[in-house]
Amino acid sequence: MSTDNKAGLDALLTPEESVLVLIDHQPFQFANLNSHEPTMVVNNVVGLAKAAKVFDVPTILTTVLEERGGLLVQGVQDVFPEQKPINRTFINTWQDQRVVDAVKATGRKKVIIAGLWTEICVAMPAIQAAGEGFDVFVVTDASGGVSKEAHNMAVRRMVQAGVVPITWLAVMGEWQRDWAREKTVPGAAEVQAQHGGASGVAFAWEMQLLATPTGSAD
Repeated sequence: MSTDNKAGLDALLTPEESVLVLIDHQPFQFANLNSHEPTMVVNNVVGLAKAAKVFDVPTILTTVLEERGGLLVQGVQDVFPEQKPINRTFINTWQDQRVVDAVKATGRKKVIIAGLWTEICVAMPAIQAAGEGFDVFVVTDASGGVSKEAHNMAVRRMVQAGVVPITWLAVMGEWQRDWAREKTVPGAAEVQAQHGGASGVAFAWEMQLLATPTGSAD
């Protein structure tokens, strides 16, 4: 990300400028995920995928050696049932021309990446794409590494390269931006209720209170 784009309103995400790339959320990768609780990462990446669908953000799915590493987790695939993930041999997603061409075909310059593992399959494409003029955002809580140190060092290295770390709810919040954008409010609310953890519980409670009759005073 260029220095000019690191601050100010234009530094925030919009659905119209964004493209999402989800990398290697596969059983083999989860088997050695130790930086985060695996079920949390599954929850977060599925929530991120659903949010992308709500906001019509183009989403590219990719796996590595899926015949050995396993298919994409079902929760993500179910969000895009018609899409077959790009199955790579390259560890670095950005070296697979099919993925790069798919990103470029969207015409969008803000690339949002989440994947396993942070230190390898996320850091490599994020750093390369940032060096090729894209504004790159990495969703840290929908990604994970083989250890907390591996994940944290990868995030620090990416930040040095101009990549912006962000969480999945922050992504959705920037996409929504204005509650007057009524078209996406129901979808965003549903995603938050399903995957937002305590925030989702609080939101459901708020909806319950709003729907509860106050009664009339005698």
